[in-house]
Amino acid sequence: MSSNNQNFGNHARFVPGYHFVTVLLAIVYLVWAIYRALTIRDAATHFELVGALALVGTALYARVFALQAQNRVIRLEEQMRLARILPTDLQASISSIHPAHLIAIRFASDAEASELVRQVIANPAMTGKEIKSQIKAWRADHYRV
Repeated sequence: MSSNNQNFGNHARFVPGYHFVTVLLAIVYLVWAIYRALTIRDAATHFELVGALALVGTALYARVFALQAQNRVIRLEEQMRLARILPTDLQASISSIHPAHLIAIRFASDAEASELVRQVIANPAMTGKEIKSQIKAWRADHYRV
């Protein structure tokens, strides 16, 4: 993302080369391979279908693995930030905050983080979307994969 004015409405990251080219081509190839396997019904077309499934799986898992690694880094960064900025009464709660909550809280300014942490502790069922929608002073994250 090149815009410095990141907010709840525009914080999702789309990489055109991945989301609109690579994944689209893999899905088109899979559909074509399924069609051929259903109409030709020989070993070669079935192996082609296996290859198409492997390609789509690789594309999807590459994304999932990158996001999981990034989520671990975000969790650590946010735990360190919260240890530095939270009031003493909330310090002991840092380790109990769910990673999904930390990932959402990362967008909150230091001034807003304490109140959001209190809300998350009081209501662990809060979703990341609910947390992010309450943020007024948005901290942009332009490094998300």
